[in-house]
Amino acid sequence: MQEECKMRKPTKTISGVAPLAVMLPPRKCDHGTCLYCPSLNAPQSYTPESPAVIRARECNYNPSKQVKARLKSFKAMGHPTDKIELIIMGGTFLSYPREFQFDFIKKCYDALNSRTSKTLNEAKKTNEKAKHRCTALCIETRPDVCTDKHIEDMLEWGATRVELGVQAIDDKIYKKVNRGHTVQNVIDATERLKKAGFKIGYHIMPGIPGTNPKKDIKMFKKIFSSKDFQPDQIKVYPCQVLKGAGIENLYYGGEYIPYTKSQATELIIQMLKLTPRYCRVMRIMREIPPSYLIAGIKNIDLRKDIEEVIRKKKTKIKEIRFREIGFALRDKRKINLELKLRTTKYKASGGTEFFIEAINKDNILFGLLRLRLDKKTATVRELHVYGPTLKLNEKANNAWQHKGLGKLLMKEAEEIAKKKNYKNLRIISGIGVREYYKKLRYKLDKQKIYVEKTL
Repeated sequence: MQEECKMRKPTKTISGVAPLAVMLPPRKCDHGTCLYCPSLNAPQSYTPESPAVIRARECNYNPSKQVKARLKSFKAMGHPTDKIELIIMGGTFLSYPREFQFDFIKKCYDALNSRTSKTLNEAKKTNEKAKHRCTALCIETRPDVCTDKHIEDMLEWGATRVELGVQAIDDKIYKKVNRGHTVQNVIDATERLKKAGFKIGYHIMPGIPGTNPKKDIKMFKKIFSSKDFQPDQIKVYPCQVLKGAGIENLYYGGEYIPYTKSQATELIIQMLKLTPRYCRVMRIMREIPPSYLIAGIKNIDLRKDIEEVIRKKKTKIKEIRFREIGFALRDKRKINLELKLRTTKYKASGGTEFFIEAINKDNILFGLLRLRLDKKTATVRELHVYGPTLKLNEKANNAWQHKGLGKLLMKEAEEIAKKKNYKNLRIISGIGVREYYKKLRYKLDKQKIYVEKTL
């Protein structure tokens, strides 16, 4: 209880893990520069004064130093650091030299392990029982830089989540903003990633040049109605005019006007209402320093204002983050503890998805599992029990992690796969979660990528 009182920024770990972002050194994109992207002496799409860039620059972009600095910071704020979600950000990581990629990932594991391993495999093996376990690893990339070979590498690193810079699903818009890829690239990357078991996030940009509020909603609806897309998570970044971006000239020439705060608020509320229960809206707004913002929404806490409007109007929202138990606890809401499992089934990218969630009668979410059935494989793409982070082996008391919900969700997934005549069930597992799955009788496969079990 004492630790809780000292904790600063409690929402950082309210979803069950400590997100630790590591920034890449600056490198120009191979395709050139998108119209809305600033060309400054900073990692792509960031400014030199962005908080994450300042932290990374202080560490000379060294991944080990960045990880150690963030762990120290989490500790100072009173957050547990047993379960780490490692996020590689600041550009298209998969476009960097391959040797650099492997070395960068290994150094991140070494820093979490507090020891230097000879090989990446040794570093991963050490992390399975380390004090700071990597329970999830996220890579950000472009839809056209996501080939089968890239996916093989990401699986070897222990990656579990991929965020795609989608922005809009319209080829005319892509051409206008010099995006350098097509909608077909988005469709192909999404299918490849889902078949490999990854959890997928899309970055969406309302107000991008070439769109309007009506068109934004039309594209958003298509993202969730078409079997070609259907991401598990989205980040909503309304387009802003930044210093050093090509869009700056359009703005001064009167050819482009970004959305106002009220326009964006209305639009994002509509988007939240349209977001299905299997998707999590990870973030709304980017943290752009005011000195680099020429025009556009200044409020980085726009989500807070939006959620206040939603709660006041009692608008029904099904997206994951809005329903998480951690936020219900934070808001001191009365919580019914009788839980039931609910399954949502939908077709996506050539397979069938089962979204299994543990909820109460008020639709508060305690845990979830994503099961995908393809022609030959049954894969658990995500298992997550929500609530404030607990230290490994810590007793649960009034918190919701470590209460057997994970086992219950896994049992349900096994039953579904068995009924559909699948002989094996495989799981894309963060390196630091492998010990947990071992207790459920899952073993590492021959390629040492997935953990699997004969049903």
